[in-house]
Amino acid sequence: MAVVPHRLSNPRSERHMFSSSDDNAMMKQIQATHAPDGRDFSVRPLLQLVEDIFQRAAPTGLATLVHHQAQLDALDDKALQNGVDEILDVLSYTINRIACEMSCKCSGGGDAHATTLAIFNLLSSYSWDAKVVLALSAFAVNYGEFWLVAQLYLTNPLAKGVALLKQLPDILERADALNPKFVALNNLIMATLDVAKCIVEFKELPSQYITPDTPEMLTATAHIPTAVYWTIRSIVACASQITGLIGTGHEYIASTTEAWELSSLAHKVKSIHEHLMKQLTLCYHHIDEKRHNEAYQTLIRLFETSHIDNMKILRALIYAKDDQPPLHHGATQKRVTLEVLRRKNVLLYISDLELSLEELSMLNQMYTEARQQPTRTESQYEVVWLPVVDRSTPWNEVKQKQFESLQSMMPWYTVYHPSLLDPAVIRYIKEVWRFNKKPLLVVLDPQGRVVNPNAIHMMWIWGSIAFPFTSHREEALWKEETWRIELLADAIDANIPDWIHAGKYICLYGGEDIDWIRKFTVTADAVARAANIQLEMLYVGKSNPREKVRKNNDIIKAENLSHTLQDLTMIWFFWVRLESMWHSKVQYNRTVENDSIMQEIVTMLSFDGSDQGWAVISRGSGGGDEIAKAKGGDILKSFNEFQSWKHIIDEKGFVPALNDYLHGHHDPHHCNRLILPGTTGSIPERVVCAECSRPMEKFIMYRCCTD
Repeated sequence: MAVVPHRLSNPRSERHMFSSSDDNAMMKQIQATHAPDGRDFSVRPLLQLVEDIFQRAAPTGLATLVHHQAQLDALDDKALQNGVDEILDVLSYTINRIACEMSCKCSGGGDAHATTLAIFNLLSSYSWDAKVVLALSAFAVNYGEFWLVAQLYLTNPLAKGVALLKQLPDILERADALNPKFVALNNLIMATLDVAKCIVEFKELPSQYITPDTPEMLTATAHIPTAVYWTIRSIVACASQITGLIGTGHEYIASTTEAWELSSLAHKVKSIHEHLMKQLTLCYHHIDEKRHNEAYQTLIRLFETSHIDNMKILRALIYAKDDQPPLHHGATQKRVTLEVLRRKNVLLYISDLELSLEELSMLNQMYTEARQQPTRTESQYEVVWLPVVDRSTPWNEVKQKQFESLQSMMPWYTVYHPSLLDPAVIRYIKEVWRFNKKPLLVVLDPQGRVVNPNAIHMMWIWGSIAFPFTSHREEALWKEETWRIELLADAIDANIPDWIHAGKYICLYGGEDIDWIRKFTVTADAVARAANIQLEMLYVGKSNPREKVRKNNDIIKAENLSHTLQDLTMIWFFWVRLESMWHSKVQYNRTVENDSIMQEIVTMLSFDGSDQGWAVISRGSGGGDEIAKAKGGDILKSFNEFQSWKHIIDEKGFVPALNDYLHGHHDPHHCNRLILPGTTGSIPERVVCAECSRPMEKFIMYRCCTD
């Protein structure tokens, strides 16, 4: 019976064999053999060929081989095309020398460490990655020959003759008994292959992003010689097992200790692989950081440079390669290239996957209206959705469905998949454009210049009229504006333009207290009749309209108290437009102290922040004295005391008379609250009260509304 070299007898001796002190002693011997001559070549093609041999040899065990003749197909051409021929011209002699060394030493029952050391001496002039791949290649020659004969001896006369000389038929007859051994052997071979791949991967790391003196690389380099030693030592053990089978026939008795030795080595090699993979992951993390920083700096330089068109910018932002169309067109449901955006005004709609359906619905409506008249100047823009997702958590089916659901609601262009956006782009969006949950609408002109870092407020306030959505256009639009009902309630209800044209009085009111709503609407209707004016009332609820506002809508409609906005999206839009006006003004350093429109905006937002109702009354499109506003208690009191000021109406008009009364009966005691979203990044440190001009106290509020 063949002698299995360096057989271990118990777990204690195994632990001793793998102990740190033994490793240190052995590694001094191994390091002494290492004298690389400086030759540098890629062993990746050779490793691919070796992997192919191992996978085709006996992947499913000996029993399967006997019962099912393996299908012989061509070697993977990829390995041959990758330059393996050229490498073998140089290395085939060395590979065959090592193969012979293994066969001779293992068949003679030599010591495993001594055999391993002899192989290292043959490989002294090679780098560590080349050592491990050449040793694996040598074993692949012997292992491949063994299984080639075993697979063909039933059908090929030449193979049958060789098999008889090696007494393989006798071995194959005892397939069931030997199968556990071959499974253990295959597991160890695959473990050594994994370590070899890892070592080669370290060698192939890009030197421009990670150098040998990088801490992550230094740690890995210190462990690679040990990894190479145990990989080659394991190869020697595998070679001994194969050699031990040849020529033994029926005399061979499978040993439990042999299988245990293979399993112990496999455990050792797998532990080494796990450690190397952790270190490799750290190296890749270092490389990614370097790459991302380089890409980020490239983006910064690109945006600081003038271009003849927007293609360089768009490729850098969305997708730089040409291997796939990076955009999905919602209107046609087709994938398209970035060429569709060349020399166009592009609005980058940036959000996460927690996108408000109300916001999406309103933007969709505005975009669709612009597309209905494509020749208009205001329609000459394209929208592209850039979804910003958290890369620290894995992409799963839930996120995929969430993304697809949002994408299906967008008629404009979208990135085909969030993964196409480079991490450096995400960083740029967050750090330079200050994206933080709240959606942005970054405007690029036909040359790719950023002409507005966030036009979302312009879009909500003026829609496509704000084209080309530049900061200059925003300033110009504000210069043309006055505080009037059209600015306050633009397009939230189709009746408003008709009421304005007819010269009717318009009352917008809000709040959630249904008792106050009943008292106010009934009293206001009575005052309108008494004053002989046509008054149209419209309930605009509260920001973030929920179930209470919906119920109020139903009650108001059922009791015919006033007009309502049945689509809660329009109520949401009314308040979002006011918030947008505030943010738009803030970015130009406008306050209630230096801007009359800002004062009105803050007053309206303060109304929404209170717990009571409120009302704004205007005649037609008039501004200034033609708009009156008050909190719920004040406006109701003024209507209840209508008789005391109705005589002024004939002289001044209804709204100026109401304003006179409100100003004359103003209660200086007040508690106004201005509630603004905390994720916009543009909240000023100092905000003054619109009512008394004193600085308001700043609080942080966390809200959870589940009504």
